[in-house]
Amino acid sequence: MESLLVANRGEIAVRIIRTAREMGIRTIAVYSEIDRGALHTSLADESWNIGGSTAAESYLNTERVLEVAREAKAAAVHPGYGFLSENADFARAIGDAGLAWVGPPPEAIETMGDKIASRMAATAAGVAGVPGTSEPLTDPAEAIAFAAEHGYPLALKASHGGGGKGMRIVQADDEVAPALEAAAREAQAYFGRPEVYIERYLERPRHIEAQVIFDTHGNGFFLGERDCSSQRRNQKLIEESPAAGVSEDLRGAIGEAALAVGEACAYVGAGTVEFLLEPDGQFYFLEMNTRLQVEHPVTEMVTGLDLVRLQLEVAMGDELDLWDVPSSGHAIEMRVNAEDPGRDFQPSPGRITEYREPGGFGVRVDSGVEAGSTVSPYYDNLAAKLVVWAPSRHLAIEKALRAVADFKIGGIPTTLAAHPLLLRHELFQSGRHYTKFVEDLLDFTGVGSDEGPALPEDEATTMRQATVEVGGRRYDVKMWFPEGELSGTGPRRRPPRLERGAVPGDDGGMITAPMQGTIVKVSVKAGGQVRAGDTLCILEAMKMENEIKAPADGDVVDLRVQAGDSVAAGDVLLVVRG
Repeated sequence: MESLLVANRGEIAVRIIRTAREMGIRTIAVYSEIDRGALHTSLADESWNIGGSTAAESYLNTERVLEVAREAKAAAVHPGYGFLSENADFARAIGDAGLAWVGPPPEAIETMGDKIASRMAATAAGVAGVPGTSEPLTDPAEAIAFAAEHGYPLALKASHGGGGKGMRIVQADDEVAPALEAAAREAQAYFGRPEVYIERYLERPRHIEAQVIFDTHGNGFFLGERDCSSQRRNQKLIEESPAAGVSEDLRGAIGEAALAVGEACAYVGAGTVEFLLEPDGQFYFLEMNTRLQVEHPVTEMVTGLDLVRLQLEVAMGDELDLWDVPSSGHAIEMRVNAEDPGRDFQPSPGRITEYREPGGFGVRVDSGVEAGSTVSPYYDNLAAKLVVWAPSRHLAIEKALRAVADFKIGGIPTTLAAHPLLLRHELFQSGRHYTKFVEDLLDFTGVGSDEGPALPEDEATTMRQATVEVGGRRYDVKMWFPEGELSGTGPRRRPPRLERGAVPGDDGGMITAPMQGTIVKVSVKAGGQVRAGDTLCILEAMKMENEIKAPADGDVVDLRVQAGDSVAAGDVLLVVRG
């Protein structure tokens, strides 16, 4: 393999490029208009523009990616994760073009990418799944009938997706219809398919996943498990390996089940089989991700293996020798997302004004940003991953707390502010946490970045820093101003930015957009009446849907948006008056 095109962006593109360069492979990066100056473009041997700012115009533009692969004379394509990584048609097109595909066969992607088909394949392999349906849900009455037999809560899940997208939890009959509509809409938006199926929702399970890899010589290997139970909105915040409290017998059973699932679909390459683990030790097949996982570094830290190198070796036809892979110590990964924990983890796109990574023994940072980078609202909001290793879980938690404190990102709020609360929580420290413990037990009120507001991407800011002493103690103070306030051109007024659902007393009942995004649904009509807590509209930003709710009872006296409209932070969406 002489050359590799990396069909992705951000930290995963950087990660793949670095390993390929170590192997002496020429690297080819692709970028959208908005990523013209991104870090991954400067690290690759050559970089090619593939289209406009949105994912549909660029990173999901299969024809353009294939065109660049031909023009750049790429020998192989690595899709990373997200975007086209689990697109069987794209994988097939890469093969048809005579290029090596760094991933599983298209047939395996199709089987495991369809959640219904994957459940059937796992069952045929002797691996039980969570009780659910094997046909797409077409009518809310079907879910209500299923609940009558199995009880609530239920999970409505996208058949062709993952990562919590296209998933809704329902607790009662009257929640089914709107949840089905929302899940199908989100599934269509992210995966191009609206099909949704039902599973019984397990209320306090742990999310355990098994890393496997298969070569082209019929060998399959289990490389250990990861615990991914620290989540919010079904999105992972912290992952670790090995999973706390998992015995060697249980670990072996999970590994055998994962390999059986992979063999059932003739898998090749690196993949992750996900399970839900009940407190009594019973585990159920959840899904298989036919790609490299975001959290793969924790497996690398405890095994000493470079999973990207192994992927490339498999793509080159090498036979792997991983029969006796040792596991040492404990690793924890913390996702650093551009989100504001104190505002219900709202996406916070904007410009990074300061960036300083932590260091020291056992500390690793996988990042796609640096000072001056912009976190765009067009893509996933993962900015970096902070990974630590230590000889024991207790020491790894201590190291994680220190490393989080040392990690400085200015200009936008991030989840760095939330991680100390998770790491210090008694349930996490004892290894008894579960998939909903963050939402059930943690209060992030007042938790957030002190690094200034997340201003709209198109609003330039100027930072001023001063050192002051108060009572003999030194403090570094930072202040952000819209450009013009300090340059003599006069202040630039910004529209008021409101907390979701908050209405200041003098705003006349204006409901404003809490962030830049796209209106995907409007649930009210001009002149209609609403009650406090009613959903007024749904705003999609950075791959997340955000419900804008009525702060009080009143009438909709002015409706200014409709589905499909793009809005900026602070834009008035509608006016509600009591």
